[in-house]
Formats: sequence, C-alpha cells, structure tokens
Amino acid sequence: MSLAEVEARERRAQARGLYRALEVLRADMARRAAATMEHWDGLILRPEFVASARNLADYLALRRGDLVPFQAPLASLGLSSLGRAESHVRASIDAVLASLALIGGEGEAEYPPVEVFAAGPARLAARRDHLFGARRGNPQTRIMVTLPTAAADGPELIAQLLAAGADCLRINCAHDTPEEWAAMIGHARRLGAEMGRRVPVQIDLPGPKLRIKAVSGEEERLHVGESFEIVPALPRGKKKLRKSGRVQAVLSHPAQHAALTEGAAIWINDGRLRARVTDVSPERVICEVVSTPGKGARIRPEKGVNLPGTDLRVPALTEDDMAPLDFALRHADIIGYSFVQTGADLRALFAAIEERLPGRNPQDWPALMLKIETPLALRNLPALIVEAGGRMPVGVMIARGDLAVEIGFERLTEIQEEILWLCEAAEVPVVWATQVLEGLVKDGQASRAEMTDAAMSQRAECVMLNKGPHLAEGVEVLHDVLTRMDRHSNKKSPRLGALGLWHDF
Repeated sequence: MSLAEVEARERRAQARGLYRALEVLRADMARRAAATMEHWDGLILRPEFVASARNLADYLALRRGDLVPFQAPLASLGLSSLGRAESHVRASIDAVLASLALIGGEGEAEYPPVEVFAAGPARLAARRDHLFGARRGNPQTRIMVTLPTAAADGPELIAQLLAAGADCLRINCAHDTPEEWAAMIGHARRLGAEMGRRVPVQIDLPGPKLRIKAVSGEEERLHVGESFEIVPALPRGKKKLRKSGRVQAVLSHPAQHAALTEGAAIWINDGRLRARVTDVSPERVICEVVSTPGKGARIRPEKGVNLPGTDLRVPALTEDDMAPLDFALRHADIIGYSFVQTGADLRALFAAIEERLPGRNPQDWPALMLKIETPLALRNLPALIVEAGGRMPVGVMIARGDLAVEIGFERLTEIQEEILWLCEAAEVPVVWATQVLEGLVKDGQASRAEMTDAAMSQRAECVMLNKGPHLAEGVEVLHDVLTRMDRHSNKKSPRLGALGLWHDF
C-alpha cells in the first residue's frame, strides 16, 4: 500500500471519528435547545422572532461545552471549525456533518439549503436598519451620537453631525429639559426630511440615580491609605471638612448604603477612586482608599458610585422615569432602558407603556434598547433578549463604562466579545458604547489605543459617541475608520480582499 493510500485511509478514519463525536454533540445540543425553547414558551409573541430565539437556544446549548478539541481536526480536513457559526448554528453543524460523511465514505451527504446561511445575517441587517437607519454604501456599522445641550439652540450642530456621518441621535434624559429635548428632535426631523433620510432618535430613561448626593470636604484630595465616611445625611450646613478630619459623603440611593458591608468594594467616578469598607455602624460607614491616580482624587456630588461584586436589586424603572417615558412614547424611535437587570424590570416597563398606550400593538411601540451595565444583567442577558425581543424590536447596548467597573476592567475585553457573539446568535443589533474616541471628542486628539478600539467596534451594528467640543470631528474620523475596516472584516469573519500595500511585491 502506497503512502498516499495510507494517508487517505487515515483521513477517512479521522473523518468517521469526528462524525460520530459531532453527531453526539448535535443530539445533545438539540435536546438542550428544545428544553430552552419550552422554557421560553409564552414569551415570544412576535412570530418573526421565533427563528432568532431558536438559533439563540442552539447557540447557548452548543457553547455549554468546549469546542476547541474539534477545531484543529476539522480545519485539517478543510472544513469549518465552527468558529463563525453564530448566525446559523444548526445549519453549520449539519454542513460539517455532511462533509465528514463524504470524506469518511459513510453514504450520501445531506447539506442544508444555501438560503439558511443567509437568512440570519439578513434579519440582523434589517433590524440594524430599522433601529439605526438605512444607509447606501459603507460603513455597514452605524454611528450614534449623544447630543449636547447646544444641539437645542439651532439645527447647525446636528447638520454638521449628519454631514460628518452620523446615522442616529441619542438624548439622555438625565440631562437637559423636555423643551430642549423637543427642540433637538425637531431639528433632527426637519433635517432628515430635507436630506430625504430617516434619522432615528434614541431617548434614554435616567434610571435609578446611583451617585454621590452630597459631600463635606469635596475639595480635599484623598490618597491611598486615607479614609472617608459614608453617612445617611450631612448635618445642616456642613459642607466643609468635619472635626474627625474625614471627608463625608451621602449616597443618592438607600439600597447602596444598605449594601455596604465590611470588606465590600466601593468605586467612585468610574473607579478613579477605589476603596473598601473597613467599619460599619448605624451612624457611618468608614471606607479606606485603596487606589487613586498619583495626585489623589476628590469626592464630588453627582459622580457615579459602583459596588463591584454586589448585586443591587434596584428596580430599573423609577418614579422619575415616568415623565421622560411619556415624552419618549410621543417622540422616540428607541427607548434606552438604563439599569435593566431582570425580567421584572422588563415587565414593569411593559406595564407602564401599556397604561400609556392602551390597545396599541407592541409592534407599534418604539424599539427597546437594553443597556447592559451590571453583572446581574449580564447573567440574565439571554432571557432579557428573548422576553424583550419576543414582544417588540430590541437592541443591546454594551454600556462599557459601568460594566467595566462592575465586572473588572480586565474582564471587559472578553465579555464584550461574548455579548457580540450572543447577540449575533439572537439576531439582535448591538451598540458599542462608552469612551469611543473620547480623547478626540473631548480634547481634539485620539490616542493609539482609542483608534484600535474604534476599529474593533466595527463588529457591532452601531457605535456610540458621547458629547464633546470636537464631536463632529470624532464622527468624521470614526466614519473613516469603520469604512476602512469594512474592507477587512465582517463580524468575526475576515474578508480576503487584495492587499493593496504589497500588490506589486
């Protein structure tokens, strides 16, 4: 027997072994996915979301185990390593099984229809266009811009942003007034009509205020090893440092104060000041600073507060959200839902909307943007997607600022990848948000790391820029980066266009 014949026999044996192992994997996936779909029964009221939920169930079942042992052997046979199966999970496995059957000589192969592989990406692209606006040409990733107060003064700023490449606009109801929101939207609608395009507007509900409410000694810089106090309230008129020598601060939400137990972490201002609780009493909670910038950090009112490692069971919908919700239901294309964590949060919002729009089909409601900011929201993300998407158009925003603080900066890189994969499987558009090109937007110059981050954002359906004095320039640069990246990748898949730099090598 020749060497070639021996190698061919080994290849057939390898293919048969892989076929049997992958067949077992597929059967287990199908069984688990069916149980998941049964659990979700009753949540999916939109027929068009059934296929998306089923593919998500397949993906969750498939990714329960480690696929790494399959990948190199499949690739050595010239087959898919299942590394880009998100949008067509079951069809990808069936196609690999069919090819393994042919290579292994185990009968005729039954391949899934080619159309199956295009259906999921087509649904995702249509949902992207519905949420963020359609566009002719590149980039495929849309650009969302958070509007500053100045956008209410006249149409000029919004016109600059749209001309630079913005596709949709965001209004944060934690800032400005209803009159200013209405003016911004009026400018956007008129400009969109003049340009012959739809400019969607997302209106974010403020959500629970998890911030510093008041401080005594706010001008004091705190350094590592020093302590400050969290107190229920400041004595009347006490804004300066008290006799104890410690800065005192009041938190805006009682649930946060109640969650401060000995050893707990507390981060202020996106983690610029990090501390741990060393002593708890009814009168005060003493916190020792464990990390600050070299020059120290101040505690100031309105700065955000996070308790990493603590699940705060705080309702996402508050009384203060009701007036912005009334406004959003009249004007928004998308409602941004801050601090959503559980199905109960979704049902509270659905009930509030139904009360305000009695008898209206949820298909006619604004779309819903789930802002993923906490570990609890992250754990519940599949269920949140299905319950929301089963009722109304839905998207997911990776709120990377709060999320990084809550789960740890070092974990954010992998978690944002996993959110992208999960949402692609669910055929749900994703917004890549927080600090994109922040140096450019705020100071007029981007760092190298920010440019790389902007390039990575191309795998999401939309990228959000926050406000700053150089916002229009930021939009223009981001538009250029996304357009360039479209030549090279689509989601996780590299595009193998010609390498222009070395075409004559």
